Amino acid sequence: MKALAQGPALTRPLLGGPQDLFNSSRNTVGLPTIVRGEDIYIFDERGNRYLDAISGAMTAQLGQGNKRVLDAMHAQGMQHSFSYVRTTRHLPNMALTEKIARLAGPGLERVHLSSGGSEAIEMGVKFLRQYAFATGQKTRTKVISLTPSYHGGTLATIGWTGDEDSAAVWGDMAHFSTKIPAPLSYRPPGGGSSRDGALFSAEKIESAIRDLGAENVLAFIVEPVGGQSTGANVPDPDFFRLVRQVCDKYGVYVVFDEVLSACRVGTFLAAHQIEGCKPDVVVTAKGLGAGYTPMGAVLAPAKMVDHLADLTGFNLSHTYGANPISCAGACAVLDETVERGLLGNALQVGAYLRERLEAMKMRWPVVGDVRGKGLLLAIEYVRNRETKEPFSAQIFASDRIRQIGLQHGVMLYSRRQNSGRYGEWSLIAPPLIINQAQADELVDALDKSIMQFTNEMTRAGELQ
Repeated sequence: MKALAQGPALTRPLLGGPQDLFNSSRNTVGLPTIVRGEDIYIFDERGNRYLDAISGAMTAQLGQGNKRVLDAMHAQGMQHSFSYVRTTRHLPNMALTEKIARLAGPGLERVHLSSGGSEAIEMGVKFLRQYAFATGQKTRTKVISLTPSYHGGTLATIGWTGDEDSAAVWGDMAHFSTKIPAPLSYRPPGGGSSRDGALFSAEKIESAIRDLGAENVLAFIVEPVGGQSTGANVPDPDFFRLVRQVCDKYGVYVVFDEVLSACRVGTFLAAHQIEGCKPDVVVTAKGLGAGYTPMGAVLAPAKMVDHLADLTGFNLSHTYGANPISCAGACAVLDETVERGLLGNALQVGAYLRERLEAMKMRWPVVGDVRGKGLLLAIEYVRNRETKEPFSAQIFASDRIRQIGLQHGVMLYSRRQNSGRYGEWSLIAPPLIINQAQADELVDALDKSIMQFTNEMTRAGELQ
């Protein structure tokens, strides 16, 4: 593996250029230009190979070049490439929604398809608003969510996302939800244990509902297993049990944002592993298209959808929602996921990977925590393990480790939300097809990267 030079990776062209030209130049140091992929690896134009530890953007769950998926999309495109779901029906739409509903189980029989996570989150909340309006609950417009959290990049989903810095930019344009502290396991709100933090957060939900007026609150939205915003946070189980009790008490809908967690934690939905809190609506996206095609879905009860259809209907749609080629591709993705036993593989290899990460944690003081479920894991970086003090924004530890990781053949992801107030981490979310030997390869590369970062911080006098 060739060492990659630090510093600006690209001279800005006169015309065009890569998408990252829109991003902060500080966060695009050393980005490789990828020219091909194979299995769980991607290769740049200089021949360097990288193990994709984050599945692109926690998306490429089947890895690269899956022939079954590509063949299905090609065959569908040659037969019927597009028609609009408001004026036609087509078979791939019906096939995909049946597959999803069977995997989701009772209470989530209807599936509304869209083009990705942000769009699907909006659709899920808008569906609940339409249902409330049509059934005489016209004042229910308020949404409650968590800080930190992430629910998308549209103006609506930015408003529901728990990022304290976003209001400065978008405050005059977006409508922000009421936020309560997230039940973080490593940094519990209110102090104490993870369970103490869960109880603290649940109490805040009830307080928020009362403050807003129960008749005005539509929904509470939560990630059952966190993504990049919380570093794969897994709340204490009591949190969800109490959430369901509180929301039932006041007639508030519970929305599970499983854009990231679906398929990654060993079951089709993370909701299947949570006792005492069945969501009213589930939203998923990334794994459905697995990077081969844009796809998002709102899963809802047939009872609600059919009732609303007889009243006003839910008549919102986007041009590419449920398009035939994407539906055919997503059908093949789900068939591959089920028939190859990849949900079980997420449990088995995920458990092994976590063991290796836990052992690595003991070697390096900059690793404060390892957490997550299945193949949705994270390691949190700290300047001081005893106090859990994070590194400064100037160091930007997770991005520096991303840069170093490229030198050791591993592709990581870094994004510092909330200015690092709640910590900093690397998600470890490789494709579901990863095997144990590849998990060893991932950890070995990560271990070398963290060792190099630790040495840098020691020389700079940053570690205590």
